[in-house]
This record gives sequence, structure tokens and C-alpha cells, in this order.
Amino acid sequence: MSEKRRILTGDRPTGRMHLGHYVGSLRNRVRLQHEYECYFIIADLHMLTTKNSKEEIEQIADNARGMVLDYLGVGIDPTVSTIFLQSAIHETYELALLLGNLVTVPRLARLPSIKEMARAALMDEDTIPFGLLGYPVLQAADILLPKAHLVPVGKDNQAHVEITRELARRFNNQYGEVFPIPDDLVEGDTLPGTDGQAKMSKSLGNVIFLTDDAATVRKRVFSMYTDPNRIRADIPGNVEGNPVFTYLDHFDPDKAGLEEIKARYRAGRIGDVEVKERLANALNAFLDPIRDRVAYYAAQSGLVDEILYDGTLRYREIAGQTLREVKKAMGITGTFNRIARKAEERKKKLARQ
Repeated sequence: MSEKRRILTGDRPTGRMHLGHYVGSLRNRVRLQHEYECYFIIADLHMLTTKNSKEEIEQIADNARGMVLDYLGVGIDPTVSTIFLQSAIHETYELALLLGNLVTVPRLARLPSIKEMARAALMDEDTIPFGLLGYPVLQAADILLPKAHLVPVGKDNQAHVEITRELARRFNNQYGEVFPIPDDLVEGDTLPGTDGQAKMSKSLGNVIFLTDDAATVRKRVFSMYTDPNRIRADIPGNVEGNPVFTYLDHFDPDKAGLEEIKARYRAGRIGDVEVKERLANALNAFLDPIRDRVAYYAAQSGLVDEILYDGTLRYREIAGQTLREVKKAMGITGTFNRIARKAEERKKKLARQ
């Protein structure tokens, strides 16, 4: 084991990443990669719980490449961190199966997140697949294979980490100490979407992508909602709960200047157009280096595939070692070894006759 504590986190490859991802997790990962041994999972198996048509599966490779490019764009370093493809790790399937015997169906069914994912996928109680119900078990396999100590998650996924903790304890108590008990690390803020109605989400179309060009960013900013009660610039406006100011708090580096703008807005001495112009400029200044890095890496043919391939091979070694420990602790390895020994003894005996 490395002297550094380990972190496992990642994303489903559903498409390119946006500012909500940056505020919620990516900026935290850039920092954490220098403090911990980090493993970033492209969680394509998790996609299959709700997106499993052949066309959707065939899109995974391109989505994974785009996600890795966005990782590189924000500053994740593949020479420091390991980025890997979940479906290429056969140990994940095996451990998920073994862990599935240590948790009950009612325990999984009580998780609010499972019901929410089912509703989002237009499933009812009679059409929820076993894979969706077992989503937290597969997630536990992801976390336990590298023996992660910390799992950065949003508040809505804390219950999944608790399932992992329960499974790790149950396994250790029943078969012997193999897994550290992971802790959750609640990640950053939730960024509202440009519609101001919900958090930023690709499915809702209220996003600003990390790779949107300057004109698109400006267009999206100027479509944003502000204070609905402010119909003229001379009417005092609310800063709190105003999506434009929420974005400015995150992305405008001139905090003193921003406080002045807030005071003028509250006093009705500045219009929404000027505030949005400030936000568009701040966002484009923030995104410019990200867009440049993404373009630089994208221009190097095969580089992203190499990063993902090499990371997956590195991770396979770790996953293989953990699964060997799991099977040994459970006695599964011993069962086959005894069978193999008897079989070989018989073959040798017959060969001597």
C-alpha cells in the first residue's frame, strides 16, 4: 500500500462536463490529487442501469474521451492520478457479485436515490431492474477494490457510501480484515442552472459547458434569470438567491469590485445587463485556459486513449491484488485449489498407468 491515503471518485460518461461539475467536484479533485493517491473512475457500468441500448453503449467510448479531455483541461494530471475505465476491470464484476450477498433487498430499496433515479428514467416499482437496485453494491465494489480511504461525494450520495461502509464492516467481521472503512468527503457547492430553477444538469439543458465558446457563454449568461421582481434598473434587487450573483461569487476573482456591484444592485443603481456583462467576461476569462488546454490535448491524436488505457492497466494490478485477498479470506481460492490438486493427481496417476 502507498503511504498516501487513497481516494476513489469519478463520473458516468454521459457527455461533456460543465461548470456545475467544476464547482461540485472537479476543482476539488485538482487539489486532492496532490494530497492523496487518487483514482478517477469513468463509470460506464453505472450507465447501464438506465442507458443500455446498443446505441447508448456505443457512445461510451466517445463520451469517455471527452470526459478525459475535460479532466485534463481543468488540471487533473494523469502522471499523478490514475484515470481508468470501469467496464475494463473484470474484478469489479466479481467483487460486486460477492458483496451482493452481504446486503438485503429491503436495505437497498430504502435508499431515496434509487427511487429518484428510477423516476428520472421513467421507471415504476415494477420496472426497476436489478442492476439499478444493486447500483450501490456496484459502487461499493468501485470503492473497495482500491481500498479507498476517502470518497468525495455530493450530499445525495452519502447514503451510498454508508452502504459501502456497512459492506466493508460485514465482510471484515465475517471473513477477516481486508478492507479499510472508507469515509465520505462531502464535495463542493451545487451550482444552479442557467434557468435558476434547478441545479445545473445536462438533461435539463440549463448548462454552460467547460468547452463552450465565448459567444455561447455570453448567450447563455444573457438568458439567465435574475430577480423576478426587478423590472427596472432603478428598483432595488435581491442578490441572495440570484443565479447571476451565485455564479459571480464562484468565478469573479475581483471580490472587492463584486461587493461594490452587489451594493449598487441592492440600491437599484445598476441594471441586469451590466451585471450579466460582468459575469460573461468573468466566465470567459476563467474558461479561456481550460478551452486552450482541451484544444491542445485534443490535437494530439491518440493521447487521450493512451492515458485511459495506461490508467486502466495500472488499476487492474491493484484490483487484481485486492480480489485475490478477498477470495483467499473467503476460502474461494482454497476450494478451487483443492479441486485442481485432486484433478492433477488423477491425471498424473493415469499417465503412469
